[in-house]
Amino acid sequence: MKDMFGQHQSVIYALGILLLLSLWLASGYLASDSREPEAADTATRSIVQKVRVRVPGKQRIVEEVVLNGRTEPARAVTIRAEVEGRVAALQVKHGASVAAGDVIVRIDSRDRQARLSEAAALLKQRELEYTGSKRLSQQNLQSEINLAQAASQLETSRAQVAAIKLEIRNTEVSAPFPGYLDRLPIEVGSYLKVGDEIGRLLELDPVIFVGYVSQHERNRLVLGDKGIARFVTGGVAEGKLRYIAAEADPVTRTFKVELEIPNPGGTLVSGLTAELRIPVRYVSAFVLSPALLALDDSDVLGVKAVNSDDRVEFLPVEVIKTTPEGLWIRGLPEGMRVITVGQGFVRSGDKVVAIDESEVDTDNPGG
Repeated sequence: MKDMFGQHQSVIYALGILLLLSLWLASGYLASDSREPEAADTATRSIVQKVRVRVPGKQRIVEEVVLNGRTEPARAVTIRAEVEGRVAALQVKHGASVAAGDVIVRIDSRDRQARLSEAAALLKQRELEYTGSKRLSQQNLQSEINLAQAASQLETSRAQVAAIKLEIRNTEVSAPFPGYLDRLPIEVGSYLKVGDEIGRLLELDPVIFVGYVSQHERNRLVLGDKGIARFVTGGVAEGKLRYIAAEADPVTRTFKVELEIPNPGGTLVSGLTAELRIPVRYVSAFVLSPALLALDDSDVLGVKAVNSDDRVEFLPVEVIKTTPEGLWIRGLPEGMRVITVGQGFVRSGDKVVAIDESEVDTDNPGG
């Protein structure tokens, strides 16, 4: 055994040294590997992101209720025949403007004048009969029953005369109010029955803008408020609120509103689409680019800003209105530095280096 150990002593020593060396190297590698993530994490935390900031100026603006809708006539009526007969004459054409009382259509009176003359003669007879019966009754020569019968016949004759006169008046169909004769689907010679359509009349001065608002917006409106309507045709008109519904639409849960717009020249017609803006109050607000707004994890709209400790804060805001200059918002504390460049690389609570936009060389944006 000793001879064998003596023969292989050098080999055993070499293997032992090799084993010890391997263990030493392995321990050094493991220690190094375990320290790398910690060192990397420490290095990452030590990097402070640079961002550009701007303090937006507060301005006083008009807050508006904005809604979309369309124009309607102030009044609209379908004119119908009240007597039967043939159209004898059309006094106006469809598309014409008419004043209140203007005759639109004349219907043939047929035998109505002859019937009126007959009824008038009968009425005169009934008046004489009633006068005679009354005189005889006063002399106790005729009963009260006969007097009452004569009085009844007299009233019947009067009613007949009045009815025929009304028929004759109704053969001339007149405009009940000033307006625009939008439809006239009859011609001379057309035969009309009672209730048949003669035409449709629209009152277009004023015109009415009709739209719908939410419950919150309704509570901010007052009858008589002025509004500006901007039409898709490019026109602009001013009017005032004449109606605010007290009951919501059962489907949309919105409230109908009407704006009365003067239209003396008749340039506005029914059915025009428009955007209506109604100023409701003055508020202080900031204007920002839409690109600066973001959503937090709860889908709340806001902006990222830098507080006095140079840490990022997410601040919820409310958009008041949109203009070509940008979005007007409120809810932002005055003097807060809003991040304008780099907001996508930082989160709430991050420490940052805030660089004011005024200090950045505009000719070298990357500097």
